[in-house]
Amino acid sequence: LHLLLLLADVNSKVLQSGNQTSVSHFILVGLHHPPQLGAPLFLAPLFLAFLVVYLLTVSGNRLIILTVLVDIRLHRPMYWFLCHLSFLDTTISCMLAGFLLDSRIISFGGCVIQLFSFNFLGCTECFLHTLMAYDHFPAICKALHYATIMTRRVCNSLALGTWLGGTIHSLFQTSFVFRLPFCGPNWVDYFFCDIPATLRLACADTAINKLVTFADIGFLALTCFVLILTSYGYTVAAILQIQSADGRRNTFSTCAAHLAVVIVYYVPCTFIYLQPGSQEPLDGVVAVFYTVITPLLNPIIYTLHNKEMRAALQKLGGHKEGQPH
Repeated sequence: LHLLLLLADVNSKVLQSGNQTSVSHFILVGLHHPPQLGAPLFLAPLFLAFLVVYLLTVSGNRLIILTVLVDIRLHRPMYWFLCHLSFLDTTISCMLAGFLLDSRIISFGGCVIQLFSFNFLGCTECFLHTLMAYDHFPAICKALHYATIMTRRVCNSLALGTWLGGTIHSLFQTSFVFRLPFCGPNWVDYFFCDIPATLRLACADTAINKLVTFADIGFLALTCFVLILTSYGYTVAAILQIQSADGRRNTFSTCAAHLAVVIVYYVPCTFIYLQPGSQEPLDGVVAVFYTVITPLLNPIIYTLHNKEMRAALQKLGGHKEGQPH
């Protein structure tokens, strides 16, 4: 982050030494609303809705983390990775809450940090979904060797790799965006600083940036998605060979939950980042779903479709297995 802010400062000095004036701050426009509705009339219920979603998201994801840490039966790679995913979703929700409560004016350096943070969290989550799909593959297809394949050291290394990969990718994207000059206007037609909205404000040709964004993020998303589908192709083939109907149902339920989360994550992401030149109002609606609704769906999907997680939550709430509740 210090290097990114230094880059922004150098960019500012270069502009000031020329004939252009550097932008010192940005103004977040937020979401488009119908003209017949005044801003207060539109934003008040929207803020309340976001507040409810934020509270539910943070509570649900923190409950998952607490349940996994407390219940020793859940001390397995799948739930360890689920804790990482819940932590990412909690972080995204907390950042969004800060944007809603804060002023619409953000400094140039703050915009740099904001763009880096969201791309870091999104990229890390993309890697994490791929890692969770990979974990399902040996757990089902090579069950007898699973304990020797997914050791604690391997799990920690893979989890660390997702965070490092997200950091490197976001550093590249952020530095590539803010190497451009920004001399005005400074109205970000979005509710936070992100690549498509920020590129539209650059005082230079952004064709190369748009191409790199499309190729880089598109290649990353496509590669991860293909790896996930390949992993689940082998996994589904192994599930169909299970003799017990209950065994097939329980195993498929766990995989289906993760696949549902992957689809909910990738579809809005593809819509936003693979058309960086778009200025449609629908982009803001999709962005809200991607950054606000998706983190809420993750704990719901994983808890409702996971028998072990439901049992652990009941135990945490004081209910014994088999006891009416």
